[in-house]
Amino acid sequence: MTSRRHFLAGLAAASLAPMRGWSAVGAPDYLAAALFPDGSYRLAGLDPSGDILFSLPLPARGHAAAAHPHRAQAVAFARRPGTFAIIIDCATGTQTAQLEAPQGRHFYGHGVFSTDGTRLFTTENDYEAGQGVIGVWDTDSYRRITEFSSGGVGPHDMRLMPDDRTLVVANGGIETHPDTGRAKLNLPIMQPRLTYLDQSGEVLEQVALPRALHKNSIRHLAVRADGLVGFAMQWQGDTSQHPPLLGLHRRGDAPKLLSAPEADQIMLQGYAGSIAFSDAGDTVAITCPRGNALHQFRVSDGQLVGAFPLDDVCGLGTGPNGFVFTTGTGVVGRLTATGAKIAVRSVCQWDNHLVPIRAAA
Repeated sequence: MTSRRHFLAGLAAASLAPMRGWSAVGAPDYLAAALFPDGSYRLAGLDPSGDILFSLPLPARGHAAAAHPHRAQAVAFARRPGTFAIIIDCATGTQTAQLEAPQGRHFYGHGVFSTDGTRLFTTENDYEAGQGVIGVWDTDSYRRITEFSSGGVGPHDMRLMPDDRTLVVANGGIETHPDTGRAKLNLPIMQPRLTYLDQSGEVLEQVALPRALHKNSIRHLAVRADGLVGFAMQWQGDTSQHPPLLGLHRRGDAPKLLSAPEADQIMLQGYAGSIAFSDAGDTVAITCPRGNALHQFRVSDGQLVGAFPLDDVCGLGTGPNGFVFTTGTGVVGRLTATGAKIAVRSVCQWDNHLVPIRAAA
């Protein structure tokens, strides 16, 4: 089966049509990418039930997307080590701009808009220096304004904190270079960091894992309304070891690492895909596509409250009364107090992530 990770990256046609709000395209709750049976890659807008409200053709592979907070506009990022990001008007189905990483940079597949929508922040690799960079783009022209250090190596995911000013960055710690493809060049000395930055690049706080877990790459993030950060990890060490793949952090405190009982943890094969908090914020979940499992934990005491077998599950987002998940087998499902249930089985293969729409203006 063709992998769900054969995601999107670009659109061929360009248009400068005026932007319309998310209500113009049916106020989707999520964006997700998929591979369809005709071989096309598409970006879809989903309602809370998982039904497709719209889909746009996308001819190449990327990694994830970001939704503008007000305009019906999304940006699709190239999969590492790609150098492009495509700006899409979801109301008209057209490309409005294309970003190119500067010379000596490539994108890591994630980005986030400022709350007012005037700036886009992108995670990037300065691969000659072996350092992470945050690119800053003006969203009227999609011109690059500036860049600053991510505070580490290999920045992957990035989120905006509830104060609307602070960025939290998952510096995965893995050095790569386009000349060697996706090879990992520094595993013996990698140093993952959870880094908090202001929007001018000042490091406000950094969090490191215990030395014994320095090969646990911090990859994806979720942020609760009160500022609690959840992070999902991918183990780069000895496969006979089965370390925690989920962490929680509140600024000023030490990170709290959560792990399932050994038999369940072994099944995950050291790899967590996506992470999300429930709508109530009392539980947090990670998806594990290699282990075909979704694990849900109670935030208050870090205990596993459910381990659900789901084939090729990776996309995950907050949903009504719990979570919404997607799989590479075409399933959109819900995880609630009564368990994991299929809501829709689409004729497609969903990609890695569910991107929530923050506003429907």
